[in-house]
This record gives sequence, structure tokens and C-alpha cells, in this order.
Amino acid sequence: MTIKPIFEYFNFDKLDLHKANLYKNNLGQKLFTNKKLIKTLNKVFWRNLSGNTNAIHILEQHLDKVCWYRLSSNPNAIPIIEKYLHKVKWKELSLNPNAIHILEKNLDKVNWAYLSLNPNAIHILEQNLDKVNWMFLSQNPNAIHILEANLDKIDWMTLSGNPNAIHLLEQNLNKIDWFWIADNENAIHIIERYLHVIPFHPFFWRNLSRNPNAVRILERNLDKVHWYELSRNIKAIHILERNLDKVDWFQLSLNTDAIHILEQNLDKINLWSLSFNPNAINLLFSFIDYQKIKENNEVFCENLVKKVFNPERLLQLCNICEIKFIDYMEKMI
Repeated sequence: MTIKPIFEYFNFDKLDLHKANLYKNNLGQKLFTNKKLIKTLNKVFWRNLSGNTNAIHILEQHLDKVCWYRLSSNPNAIPIIEKYLHKVKWKELSLNPNAIHILEKNLDKVNWAYLSLNPNAIHILEQNLDKVNWMFLSQNPNAIHILEANLDKIDWMTLSGNPNAIHLLEQNLNKIDWFWIADNENAIHIIERYLHVIPFHPFFWRNLSRNPNAVRILERNLDKVHWYELSRNIKAIHILERNLDKVDWFQLSLNTDAIHILEQNLDKINLWSLSFNPNAINLLFSFIDYQKIKENNEVFCENLVKKVFNPERLLQLCNICEIKFIDYMEKMI
């Protein structure tokens, strides 16, 4: 019996394929009868799921489908990673905050740019400052003391997004990158203070729209909001609920606090995004058509029963185990 990919069991009748942005060529429902496409969907589903921090119990049972690039950066996947180090992608593992003990023993395999971003790798970076990537380190919230001792090496663009660098930014207002600071959750007071002098730019409002602490500013400037980014903002749920016609469902399917909205709009969900949402595991598998699985396995079950309960096989078992056939049948009944 051939094991079918999980996407063959998804009930696509629940979805609006065009709104879900699965494909932009408007080929529609018939597209999903294509075996190659189903294989692609299945691959993408498992790739996203491999990065899902709440999907470890599922991934452990389907290691043959795991995407090791995504899994290597998954902080909750360390038990799997430790068992399969030969499959690990070291560049992605260098980002993993829970993999420090593995990285310390394999410094020759570390990607130093990615490690410079790792908030738990500070002690390693301090001992290897010649290998540090300063643009990436400037983003690291736990590297402030290193940056303060090396002001000449700071990348002020990326530092503007560092939530623990507020005092440095306040002392160097002329060096702030306003696009990057728009993403900074701890810099709202700076943004509010200088909002009137910040030149209007769509990228500033795009970044600000995904900042969970900027909701108060966004509510006063709905005409400037970037709805694609806002749709993933966990603190903007009340705004999104009042503007469902403007929501981007690809992004909303990633929003960990939007599960109740998604449950009420199953036809608009994007499954690819949903498979990456750590709070959507139950919702994700509600799309599986269990009746279809049952029907697909009926023939297999019938053949299995025929084989297991074949009289000749049962007689052979009785002879091997020295059991009378009639006694065996009575116990079976």
C-alpha cells in the first residue's frame, strides 16, 4: 500500500483557493488533482511545520518528512537535533538559542554571522570578537555591553531595531535609522516624540504596522497603515476584526492571536502560513478529511483481515504454538 502525502487528505472545499494565495494563475480547484502539485504542497507544509515550536510531537513521528533547515533553528527541537547531528544545518543551528551546548563543541562548523544574532551566544562571541559580524551583533539584545565598548564598530541601522539599545539611540538621535526603529518595540516614545518630523515613507509605516507596541499610533493613522503587516500584529486584533475586508489572510494565518478569527473564516485561511503558526496545530489538522482517510484504508483493512485470519495461516500458528485450533477460535470470539 502506498502512503499518501498529508495534503491528499486536506479538504480543499473549505478553502477559497484564490484568496488563500496558493497560486496566482487562477487555475482553480482542478489544480489540486495534479500529483506533482500535491507533492509540492506536502513538501511546503512539512517545511513550515518543521519550524513550528509546538509541532515537535508531530515531527518526531515523521522524521522522513522533516525540513532540517527549519528544524535546525527550532528552539524546541533540540532532542531531535541531538540524535541526528549528521543532518543538522549548521548555519541555521547557529541561530538556535537552545543549541549553545552543541555549538560550543562544534565551533569549526558555526556560522559566525548567524551566531552574532544568537542572544545566548554572548560568552562565545566575547572570546571570538575577531569573528563577529558587527552588523548582526548590533541587533543582538544581549550584546549591549560589547557594543558600548566598541562604539566605532556599531551598525547604527541595525542597532535602531535593537530593543535594549534605547539609551544609545537617545544619545545619538542623528544616527537613528527610522525604518529600522519603526520595528523596535521599546522605541515607541522616541517615535511618538519625532513622528511629526519623520518624512512620510511607506516603508516606515510598513514596519510600524507590525510593531505590537505601536497600536496606539496606528489607530490614529489608519490611512497610513500597511494592512499586510498589520494582519500579523498580535496586538492589532481589535483593529483587524473591524476591518476584515482589508485583512491579508496569508499574514493573518501566521498571527498567533488570531485563531478565533481564522476559525470563523475557514475559507480564507492560508494553509502554508497556518502550518507555521504555533497556536494553530488543532485548527490545522481540522482540515484533514478523516472520512477520506477511512475510505482510502478500507481496501487495505480488508486485505489485512483476509491475510491475518486466513484459515491456513491460523492453523500454522496453532501448530507452532501447540494450541488446538478450536480453543484458539473460542478465545478469538
